[in-house]
Amino acid sequence: MPHSPSSTEIWLFRHGETEWSLSGAHTGRTDIPLTENGRKQAMALRPIVAKQSFDLVLTSPLSRAKETCQLAGLGDKAQEDTNLYEWDYGEYEGKKTADIRKTIPDWSIWTTPIKEGESLDMVEKRAAALIQRCLDHKGKIALFAHGHILRILGAYWSAKKASFGAHLALSTASICKLGYERENQVISTWNLTSHLENI
Repeated sequence: MPHSPSSTEIWLFRHGETEWSLSGAHTGRTDIPLTENGRKQAMALRPIVAKQSFDLVLTSPLSRAKETCQLAGLGDKAQEDTNLYEWDYGEYEGKKTADIRKTIPDWSIWTTPIKEGESLDMVEKRAAALIQRCLDHKGKIALFAHGHILRILGAYWSAKKASFGAHLALSTASICKLGYERENQVISTWNLTSHLENI
């Protein structure tokens, strides 16, 4: 029996901890590996993932997302999708918000033009294309990626507005679910981290 669009359920998995995520540095296209703790976080996803049957598994091409997917037990099923790349932060790559605000007091990634990187509208277009791919495929889908692109996916899914992602905090190795309540696209789970309590 074919899936209806409302049967589409998208699971979002943020990659495990890296040195830069731990420090608060903006990590876009720099291919930073997981820390040892990040690998433990990714392994903690495995029991939850093992109880699911995913029809499609997509991962960012960056190693921190791919390794998280592998350690969670879905590496063999995963396909890379360039729309899952993290936001290209341009000149802000590797910098912390607190340091940037020493020279730009009200700076925010959500509202400031990004020189040599991607605008919020550009990332929103990638998110919209990825969501359309998921809706066309239907079923239960797992996405392994990064903090900001996943926040924008959640925002666009629920509000059709990427900037709403500013209000959706997301921890490393967290789990989120996007689905439906009747005909409405909703966030059914956000920033679940209970699986990380004992590592």
